[in-house]
Amino acid sequence: MRLLISFAALFLSVLLLQLSSGGVGPLDALSGLQLGFSTAQIGLLGSAHFLGFFIGCWWAPRLMGSVGHSRAFAAFTAAGAIGLLAHMLVIDPWAWALMRVASGLCVAGCYTIIEAWLQSKVTNDTRGRTMGVYRVVDMSGSLFAQLLIGILPPASYVSYNILAIFCCAALLPLTLTTAQQPETPDAPRLRPMLAIRCSPLAAAGVVVAALSSASFRMIGPVYGQEVGLTAGQIGWFLAAFVLGGALAQYPVGWLADKFDRRWVLIWLSVAAIVSSGITAGTNALGYSAVMASAFLFGMTTFPIYSVAAAHAHDFADSSERVELSAALMFFYAIGAIAAPLAASKLIGWYGPTAMFAMIAAGHLVLVGFGLVRMRVRPTVLERTPYVYSPRTSFIVGRLFRRQRDARPPGSGDRTQDDDGG
Repeated sequence: MRLLISFAALFLSVLLLQLSSGGVGPLDALSGLQLGFSTAQIGLLGSAHFLGFFIGCWWAPRLMGSVGHSRAFAAFTAAGAIGLLAHMLVIDPWAWALMRVASGLCVAGCYTIIEAWLQSKVTNDTRGRTMGVYRVVDMSGSLFAQLLIGILPPASYVSYNILAIFCCAALLPLTLTTAQQPETPDAPRLRPMLAIRCSPLAAAGVVVAALSSASFRMIGPVYGQEVGLTAGQIGWFLAAFVLGGALAQYPVGWLADKFDRRWVLIWLSVAAIVSSGITAGTNALGYSAVMASAFLFGMTTFPIYSVAAAHAHDFADSSERVELSAALMFFYAIGAIAAPLAASKLIGWYGPTAMFAMIAAGHLVLVGFGLVRMRVRPTVLERTPYVYSPRTSFIVGRLFRRQRDARPPGSGDRTQDDDGG
């Protein structure tokens, strides 16, 4: 308990940061619709966010090394707050895209610093509890951020001002803490080919995970308005997706530790195809059906990143774990940059259900690729434990490296095969 209290400042910063960053995506989508932005322009905003996120993941460790943790955190927070406050000063989709680059930069930079701070303080005895609380706080912040959409009027300076207040408030716990700043960790080398060498299927899996999650979270409000949901209902629609994904982590993790992870990944994608069809087909069946379908969609798509990451780590040495996590995040960021723009264009051309057709097509490709890869490599016997992997920074792998190195009871020897699965 004393340990968790010592991390209270960091966890409070995470919660406030999620309330700010988690709300800006859907608020931008609803505001853009009210201001007459096209669906493609709204998709551009989501893509710009992940472009800023990618830049922040790469730049943050280097900035920490130059100015220290607290100053770097203040700089990234300031960038996010400026991006939020400037929204209603300039009503232009290209200007908003630049502001969303700033918000993505803020999210990636702040999470990198928080996770570096956590990594320097936890021990092997306290790592599991600390990471458990960290993930609960992060997921809770994301869930409540979606519910904010129901009470924040779109295209309103007040709404963006409230999100900016949360962003600025995230600065206070970390910069005012009396705890000594840790040493700056070395920035992981970004080696995307490491993920492909360990597992081409895992690299494909995280791209498809980005296709599902980034499309739904950034363009979901457009879909919701197209099918007749109010702003408050759209908030619950997005929250149902996050809640479904959160609740699915434990049973999916149990399956991923017990059975061949490629089969778990394949059947999750099959379920995602089914849930995409259900979600697209229930938009005329009433509010309850739409909420239930969003919950199901979250359950089937949200855990795919973590299953793919666990499968990739089965074929990595302990010394490669941080760089492998960064490589997987790289592929996720690439998919997340492309997905919102592609989804918005499809909605503009073919209607709201086209987004779920795109997602289903991505999962269909993953199913086929998974079946092909299973013919190449035998089932791995020695596996790393399943870990819910937050998609927050390139150095998040440091926090979970030792958990992945702890082999589950009953795991045998790794199969001898040099080809990636």
